[in-house]
Amino acid sequence: MPSPAPSSNRFERRRAVTRRALIRAARQILAESGDTSASIQAIAERADVGFGSFYNHFDSKTELFEAAVVDALEEFGQNFDEHLTGIDDPAELVASGFRLSARMADSHPELMQVLRRRGLGHIHSDNGLARRALRDLQAGLEAGRFTPVDPAVALSALGGTLLSLAELRFARPDLDGDQAAIDLAEMVLRMLGVPPSEAHEVARRPLPDTAAQAAPSR
Repeated sequence: MPSPAPSSNRFERRRAVTRRALIRAARQILAESGDTSASIQAIAERADVGFGSFYNHFDSKTELFEAAVVDALEEFGQNFDEHLTGIDDPAELVASGFRLSARMADSHPELMQVLRRRGLGHIHSDNGLARRALRDLQAGLEAGRFTPVDPAVALSALGGTLLSLAELRFARPDLDGDQAAIDLAEMVLRMLGVPPSEAHEVARRPLPDTAAQAAPSR
């Protein structure tokens, strides 16, 4: 007798596709305007799903938009993991993260817009970028790479600077984003206790995906 599992699996896959479509639509709205007043009908139409499907996945628009922010920040963090794998120095991880973020304003503008508009409320969350940044800060503190400080305080400084960089990239499209990120990374490393000359050097190390290129000079 055939097992009912395949039918059940198809049902769950369809549910997952619908949920993903709703989150995708919410992410687009956040990136485009940050306006969360759109009606559920409008969100469902953008997601190309039935109006009634919304309440099979979310109790409210607030819950949906929160899920969309978490989803975007997790993708942002996964992008970091993909590009920064193999870097063992916590100071270099921090600097490379700033530089990669500046480039993502062009390569992943939707993610950067969501970070810009909703990232502040997630600086101390336990997922996405915050979890990874806290991990790197704690590693640097334990290794004596950074000046001893409450990791939550260091995370506040790091997150606030990253959000400022995101704002700068969209407010000043004429600015050299790579150089701005290098300068901010150097400032953050010095703030964390890395000696000035070393902070200058670490902030200019080639990124893993551009290892063949020369580090920018000043």
